[in-house]
Amino acid sequence: MDTLTVQLGVALAIGLLVGLERGWQERDAPDRSRTAGIRTFGIAGLLGGVVAALAEVLKAMPVLIAGFLTFAAIFAWYKAREAAHDEDFSVTTVVAGLTVFALGALCVAGDLRVAAAAGAALAALLASRDMLHGLLKRLTWVELRSALVLAVMTAVVLPLLPDRTLDPWGGFNPWEIWLLTVLMAAISFAGYVAVRMVGTARGLIVSALAGAVVSSTAVTLSLARSANAAHNPLPFAGAASLAAMVSILRVCLVILVLAPSVAALIVAPALVAALAFAVCGTFAVALKRQKLGEPAAARNPFEVVPLLIFALMFAFVSTVSAALASQFAEQGLLVSSAISAAFDVDASVLSALRLVEHSIPVEAVGDAVLMALIANAIGRLCLAGFAGPTRFWLPLAGMTLTAVFAGYCATRFV
Repeated sequence: MDTLTVQLGVALAIGLLVGLERGWQERDAPDRSRTAGIRTFGIAGLLGGVVAALAEVLKAMPVLIAGFLTFAAIFAWYKAREAAHDEDFSVTTVVAGLTVFALGALCVAGDLRVAAAAGAALAALLASRDMLHGLLKRLTWVELRSALVLAVMTAVVLPLLPDRTLDPWGGFNPWEIWLLTVLMAAISFAGYVAVRMVGTARGLIVSALAGAVVSSTAVTLSLARSANAAHNPLPFAGAASLAAMVSILRVCLVILVLAPSVAALIVAPALVAALAFAVCGTFAVALKRQKLGEPAAARNPFEVVPLLIFALMFAFVSTVSAALASQFAEQGLLVSSAISAAFDVDASVLSALRLVEHSIPVEAVGDAVLMALIANAIGRLCLAGFAGPTRFWLPLAGMTLTAVFAGYCATRFV
C-alpha cells in the first residue's frame, strides 16, 4: 500500500478517535448546535495530513504554516460563536481541534507512530475529564507540593548532578545516590496514595500494611504508642508483624529491579521470613476481633527535610560502606550494613547493591542485605520496647525470632 495513503489513513483515524470522544461528551446536544463532532474532527485530522503532503510536494513549509493558521482562525471563530450562545468559557475543544490538525500533519511530515500514540493519548486525556476534575477536588496542597517536589527531583535536580564517583573508594556518586533517592521517594509516594485510596477507617490491618509501604519502622512506633492505651496489645503486635512482612517484600522488589543476581541469593530466606511474619501476625490479630482503633495514617513522604536527611544518610552510608569494603572486604560490608540498617534499611540495602559494580562478590552483597534485614528488625524491636508496653514488644520479639529462625533454616535447606 502507498505510504502516503497509510499516513492519511492514520491522520483520519486520529481525528475520528478524538471526534468520537468529543461527540460522546456532547451526545445530548441538539443537531447542528455544536461546532465540531466526530465528522469535523475526522476531517481536521485528514486536512492536516493533506496540507502537510502539499507542503512536501511543493517543498514550501509556509504552505503548512498558512494552512494551520487558517484552520485555527476558522475553527476558533465558529467555537467563539458557540461559546457566546451557550455562555461557555471552555477552550478545550479548540485546543483539541488544533492538536488533531497538527497530529494529522505529523503523520505525513514526521513520525507516524509518534502521531498515532499522541492521538490515542489525547483522546484518553479528553475522556478522563470527570476523573481528573474529581481528583483536583480531593487533592490537598501538601499532596500537590509533594508531586511537584518529585517532578523537580527527577526532571531538574537529577540531570544536573555529575555521574561519577567523587571519593577514592568509589562509593559516592551523586547521580546514582539521587536516582535511588528518587526511586525510594516514588515508592513512598505510592504507599501514601494507597493509604488515601483505601483509607485508615477500614481497620488496623489495612492501615499497618499500607503504612509499611512508606516505613515499617514508623508504623511499628505508631502501633507501640497506640498499644499503651489498648486493653489487649497483642493485635497491635500482630499488625507490626504484618508491617515487617511488607518491609521485607518491599526490599525484595527493589532488589529484583536493581540487582536480579542478588535477588536470586536472598529471595528464599527473605520470602520465608516474610511468610513467618505474615502467619504470626495474622494469628495474633485474629485472636481479638473487636474494634481496636487505628494507628496514625502514614504522613506525606515528601516533606523536604526528611527527604534530604535520607539522601545525606544514603550518601554517608554509601561512602562508608565502600571504604570499609575496600579496607576489610566482605567483613567491612557486613558491619556497615548492620549499623546503617538499624536506622534505615532502604539506605543500607541500596548502598550494598551499588557495590555489586565495584568488584564485591554477589554473595557478599547478598549476605549484607540479609544482615541489613536482621538489623532493621532488631532496631524496630528496640523502638517497640522503648515506646510500647511489655505485652506489645514481647510478642513482637517472639514473632521476629520466629521469622529470623525460619529465614536461617531457608538458607540451610533451600
